Amino acid sequence: MTGGPAPHPTGDELLRILAALGNPHRLRIVAALAGGGRNYVSRLARELGIGRPLLHMHLQRLEAAGLVTGSLEQTADGKAVRFFEVVPFAVALTPEAVARAALTITQEEKAK
Repeated sequence: MTGGPAPHPTGDELLRILAALGNPHRLRIVAALAGGGRNYVSRLARELGIGRPLLHMHLQRLEAAGLVTGSLEQTADGKAVRFFEVVPFAVALTPEAVARAALTITQEEKAK
């Protein structure tokens, strides 16, 4: 999903968003990126007090849900550094929105 989740996500998109945000580490990651802007993995790991492999796994989940985006950049000394930033998003979580999304859940998602 480019540009973040739609205001009325499909059932599958809503499930990915809720699953991505349903973890305290991921909520803290989104908060850190929203408050401090784009950041690279090593510095973000230090700021949050978690290991880089764990942070990277959580960033992958957030990126798959369309909530953050990452880019690989090369520093002046030739090192490859992965930067992440929050993608602006808004999801209205109302009973009507959930009912609308539930109608579009694919069979594959229903089986999980």
